[in-house]
Amino acid sequence: MSHRAAVLLMLLVTLLWSTAGAVSRHLDSARGFEVTFWRSAFNALALTVLLPLLRGRDYWRHALPRLRRSPPVLASGLCWAVMYTAFMLALTMTGVANVLVTMALGPLLTALFARVFLHQRLAARTWVAIWVASAGIAWMFASEMSAGPSAWLGMGVALAVPVAAASNWTLLQAAAVAARARTQADTDADANEGDGGIDLLPAVWLGALLSALATLPLAWPFAASGRDLLLLAGLGVFQLALPCLIVVRLTRVLPAAEVALLGLMEVLLGVLWAWLLADEAPSPAALLGGVMVLAALIGNELLAAWRRPAASTSGEMSL
Repeated sequence: MSHRAAVLLMLLVTLLWSTAGAVSRHLDSARGFEVTFWRSAFNALALTVLLPLLRGRDYWRHALPRLRRSPPVLASGLCWAVMYTAFMLALTMTGVANVLVTMALGPLLTALFARVFLHQRLAARTWVAIWVASAGIAWMFASEMSAGPSAWLGMGVALAVPVAAASNWTLLQAAAVAARARTQADTDADANEGDGGIDLLPAVWLGALLSALATLPLAWPFAASGRDLLLLAGLGVFQLALPCLIVVRLTRVLPAAEVALLGLMEVLLGVLWAWLLADEAPSPAALLGGVMVLAALIGNELLAAWRRPAASTSGEMSL
């Protein structure tokens, strides 16, 4: 896959991710932990069907035994579970913009994690983009915090999302690096596992299952209407299962910091959908911060496209 195709697919992923806030505002009676439970349960169900379609009907017979013996997959699954649970729970506690603004801290945390744990050298333009985007997020944060104490609690829960996401992207990046190394050294049979002998797709399923199991006792008794279940099923399949499978594949092409930086588009799109479809209008300060985030994203990608031919010629790895 080319870098340009990977970037375009990542933007599609953020488009699908960004629908959660607006859709959750149209639920009739499902609230709190029940919303998280149903979305995660439908996600797990969709992945149970999708993964054998992608990898063969005997997929689970081979994948489940390996799952228990693979610490990276278990760790990634735990990260996905935290992301699924904290995100949807935070949406039921505070505004969409508050949650998405907090999540946008992810690129800075991812860049720091990749630098510390993977020893990746980040280009100066990437650091500039991260800090400009972070400044925009801080500006939005200061504005949205005027909503009151409940916003602080919701954003505190939402803070778990970028921490878990940064950990997950770094873990997936480490697996991708190992995959490239093994592809060069091992047999074709080993390389066909997809991630250097470690299949990370079940981690997405495991995260959904853990999230559903953790929230089930707190979601009872159920109050969701038939319309709620239809909307939450749509979120589970199209807002979680499909884009999360895609992003696991993209981490083999895009550096962790770039995945997180492109993921900031979810903030802008999510606020836009909430504004247009759920009448949650962001403040002028939030809009200004969003413009700063978008400028950082576009600037980083344009500079990357301009410098990539030179880097390829010299053999330099530049994020």
